[in-house]
Amino acid sequence: MLPVTPDAHGIAVLLLTVVALALFTRDRIPLETSSFIILIILVAGFQIFPYEKDGVPIGPGHFFAGFGNEALIAVCALMMVGKALETTGALHPLASLVGRAWSARPVLALLVTLVAGAILSAFMNNTPIVVLLMPMLVAVSLRVKFPVSGVMLPMGLATIIGGMATTIGTSTNLLVVGISADLGVERFTMFDFVLPVAIVGGVGILFLWIVAPRLIPLRQPPMADTSPRVFSGQLSIKEGGFAAGKTLSEVLAKTNGQIRIDKIQRSESLFLAKLPSIVLQPGDRLFLKDSPENLKHYERELGTTLFNISDDLHPVDDETPLKAEGQQLAEVVVTRGSPLHLRTLAAAQFSNSFGLLPLAIHRARAPSSQVKEELMSIRLRAGDVLLVQGTREAIDRLKAAGTMLVLDGTTDLPQTHHAKRALGVMAFVVFSAALGLLPISVSALIGVGLLLVLGCLSWEDSVSALSTPVILIIVTSIALGTALMDTGMAHYLAGGFVSITSGWPVPIILSAFILILTLLTNVVSNNAAAVIGTPIAISIAHQLGASPEPFVLAVLFGANMSFATPIGYQTNLLILSAGGYKFSDFMRVGIPLTIIMWLGFSIVLPMLYGL
Repeated sequence: MLPVTPDAHGIAVLLLTVVALALFTRDRIPLETSSFIILIILVAGFQIFPYEKDGVPIGPGHFFAGFGNEALIAVCALMMVGKALETTGALHPLASLVGRAWSARPVLALLVTLVAGAILSAFMNNTPIVVLLMPMLVAVSLRVKFPVSGVMLPMGLATIIGGMATTIGTSTNLLVVGISADLGVERFTMFDFVLPVAIVGGVGILFLWIVAPRLIPLRQPPMADTSPRVFSGQLSIKEGGFAAGKTLSEVLAKTNGQIRIDKIQRSESLFLAKLPSIVLQPGDRLFLKDSPENLKHYERELGTTLFNISDDLHPVDDETPLKAEGQQLAEVVVTRGSPLHLRTLAAAQFSNSFGLLPLAIHRARAPSSQVKEELMSIRLRAGDVLLVQGTREAIDRLKAAGTMLVLDGTTDLPQTHHAKRALGVMAFVVFSAALGLLPISVSALIGVGLLLVLGCLSWEDSVSALSTPVILIIVTSIALGTALMDTGMAHYLAGGFVSITSGWPVPIILSAFILILTLLTNVVSNNAAAVIGTPIAISIAHQLGASPEPFVLAVLFGANMSFATPIGYQTNLLILSAGGYKFSDFMRVGIPLTIIMWLGFSIVLPMLYGL
């Protein structure tokens, strides 16, 4: 029997929560937009229809408190610390070590990679770890002929497992620990739940090492072509050819407007303005970039002779093919917070800013589709992959900027002289929190200050490290959780769950709750699932007369098990694109891994907490 009857406000909050979870699953609506809409409705609703709890009005201040929540401050500070490790190259020596291991023993190196990724993820957000390891894995996989598809996905899932181990492993952990402490549960310290994760996660890592690569079909990265697709050339105007004596506009019309001319040279020192009315003469040279097929087509259509850009003596033919002239290909993965996220290439002035030519795009959420036209006007999303071409110097500059994930098949891992300082600051943040000297929010904030003073982090980088979607989803989820608690709806839902499972052993109830959170987190944001699930878990524990700690950990572990879908976690989207995976590949590996982790925690948590 349900303990309370929900009132109108409680029902409205529950309906709004359902709407929020539905909006969070819509790819076409940015996560920050959905979160902001829900926050506005929640605040406006309680303002227009006042509500009191124990004689205290529930107003906007209760819902805006999420912006000052200690867990959110810690999350933001740790994002900045992670950015410093990324931009200073502090973790690159480890990546180089792993790369050398791959060259010697690929199978053993896969285990080393999985364990290293998991351990690192216990102390920092796994996104920069995946960003660091992906280019290295692409390079060594190509070099040792090991299928990259058998490496990328296990690596990404291993970092999610490792992130469960400590309070700072993920933003989800920080939120669950912070909210449970606010609700009266004894605060977890840094390593309080390392043991269950080590036991269960260890089995999960073995599965990813031994079984997972055999479950994944051989996939080719979406843009695995290693030869440049665009070449620079020059067309020499011949006497009697179509272009001789024609205006530039007539030449453009002859090619249906497809030809793109960079410059027109009349003599060694004279270059002509590209005016539509300019009349081309024999001996003029048109400089342009295009595919070999198109360049030869223009040569035939215009009655010209095609030469390499640096060789105007030998026409291009079978004996003198087009030359790449130092051009290289790279793949640029669009990540949240990068200059390309939710923008078009034209708006970002990509070619002018970076000196790179975009060739093609692979859409993350429609892996089979390749967009070939109007590339500059496509609105890019997180996980999309751009194939670009440019000089080694231009690609190096893009990589050094640290604003985008660049996959170019090389093992160049530059390390700055600030790397040791950044590692030292990270060690201070971790150990001061682990030893209980400072709360993680305080130690992380001090760490950011030290990084700024020591020159390891600029204000520009620190601001770019902050993720608007993450901040807004956290604030909105906290607000919804507060509303569920204050209106009694969390207690009501917990009572309903206890009523349905009445007569079941407590370990089975705990197992069922882990499974519910696991299913939810693979559909919506893990932070949303965690923040909404935490007060319900505590209410369930109180109604059962059980210790709340294992139920809080049930939320934490369940909400982190984003294994089965590429939309479950942002690193899954990056891996989906860069590894050439399909949605079903995540299910092939993620569903068995989820079952292993769920059953493992269902056994280990009751044993450790005496349920």
